[in-house]
Amino acid sequence: MEIIRNTTDFQLSSDTAVALGKFDGVHVGHRRLLEKILEQRGRGRKACVVTFDPAPAVLFGYSDEKELSTAEEKRRLFAEMGVDILIEFPMNRDTAAIPPRTFLREYLCDRINARFIAAGEDVSFGCKGMGDAALLREKSGELEYELCIIEKVCVDGEEVSSTRIRRCVENGEMELAARLLGDPYTVYGEVARGSRIGRSIGFPTVNLVPGEGKLLPPKGVYFSRVLWNGQAFAAVSNVGCKPTVTRENILGVESYLYHFDREIYGQQICVELLSFRRAERKFEGLDELRAQLEEDIQAGRDYHCQFCAKEM
Repeated sequence: MEIIRNTTDFQLSSDTAVALGKFDGVHVGHRRLLEKILEQRGRGRKACVVTFDPAPAVLFGYSDEKELSTAEEKRRLFAEMGVDILIEFPMNRDTAAIPPRTFLREYLCDRINARFIAAGEDVSFGCKGMGDAALLREKSGELEYELCIIEKVCVDGEEVSSTRIRRCVENGEMELAARLLGDPYTVYGEVARGSRIGRSIGFPTVNLVPGEGKLLPPKGVYFSRVLWNGQAFAAVSNVGCKPTVTRENILGVESYLYHFDREIYGQQICVELLSFRRAERKFEGLDELRAQLEEDIQAGRDYHCQFCAKEM
């Protein structure tokens, strides 16, 4: 996948089918947009995602919320889905002031060669977010692009939105978050060296420190799955600061993988947080911690047997 970022000086040579949006979380509604542009590849159009970095609300200080998906996580997902080109349009005071009609004509149509545009009914772009679905409809004939406006997707009678998913994650409702996203909620990053205390008590783990802007669920133990090197491993993960073994207030994700005993420091993994098990707490010592870990790991075996049965 070609990635264009940190510049507005670009020119694509191929006709494109563009999905336009913020894509925080890449939920089931976003996936419908992506499906529409991927279908256009059969007509000789490259599938192109246009998003904004940072989001306008973050740029102007309207929001300090952490992200459901970091930039790296979105890149990974777009590439896996088959997107050809990702444009992370840089947002600053100058680019945020581009009039919507100018952005549509000069960037989407002239520079990106959009011949097909897919967007949500609440899409916004250009100065003060005044570009909307109505403008896209108005200009489609003049600028010669096909338009597909996707209606809001509902799950359990309520619209799917990044705000709703954020609420689920903050409450530890990982099963519902997965239904809204279309996949489990994930944390992606590089395996870091830990204290190796887990290994010393018979439970070796892999550790990663999420990006600073990544939204994490409540501190605690989760049944999980870890993806590494094209393989998936059942796991139990702790999201938190490991208060029993350290006083450092560093929030991380530490995972015990079943049937895995390799050192993979510096390599990339993806942790899927499937279900909340229990809250994080400080134990009196390593013996008490070991006993609780044994319970968690056995509970994880039972969970993963049921989880696999549901997937079959």
